[in-house]
Amino acid sequence: MKNKAPPIAQSIARHLEELILDGTLAPEQKMPSERALATKLGVSRAIIREALHELHGRGIIETRHGKGSFVSSIVSQPEDSGPLMNLYFGHARTLYDLFEVREQLEGQAAFLAAERATEKDQYRITQAFEAMESADPLTNADLDHAFHRAITDAAHNPVLVHILNSLKNLMLYSVQASVLNLSHRTALKQQIDKHHRQIYHAIISRQAQWAQKAAMAHVRHVSDALRQIEQQEKNIIRSALANTDA
Repeated sequence: MKNKAPPIAQSIARHLEELILDGTLAPEQKMPSERALATKLGVSRAIIREALHELHGRGIIETRHGKGSFVSSIVSQPEDSGPLMNLYFGHARTLYDLFEVREQLEGQAAFLAAERATEKDQYRITQAFEAMESADPLTNADLDHAFHRAITDAAHNPVLVHILNSLKNLMLYSVQASVLNLSHRTALKQQIDKHHRQIYHAIISRQAQWAQKAAMAHVRHVSDALRQIEQQEKNIIRSALANTDA
């Protein structure tokens, strides 16, 4: 018969579950060390080890050799080179399908982040925003994506985080398309920068409706601008990740 964790370890496991459910510990985030958890929760490392063992046994956390324990991802990541991913990257409509999804999900994420962001979340969003602002606009796709990811994490809705995380590479694909095609066009880039500032200030000032409106307007503007360019020039650079100029 399988041994159960002692009651106090079960209680600690339930506490850690709550931190995962409310988004304090986000999907794929590294768990604090046994020592840090023991100190914070006022129990022995042996108790922490039992609690982590229980969570691991139920698949809530996973251990990566030489790296530690991480919150599991409920939604499986599609393979970068898998046939379905190649199908998505190979079709022109995928980019605009992504923008339709991003508009709704990122609008909701911005709304919730404005309401729920902790001081630590706001600090991370600020750091991501400032890094994006100061970067070379032609090579800042990763920083742009990191800014939007920081907002999603601050929404403290793990279901939303899991969904967007499962689309991570496709989301980066759409951000790259934006950067590669729009960053060198002054008027379009100025509007994108304006939207980013609006999103940032709305979240930091906790104006949820404004944050949602700005986030949705931003994604819609990028999608519309790319469609217009594609119609006029018969071609856009879709993404370095996709290895195609379709």
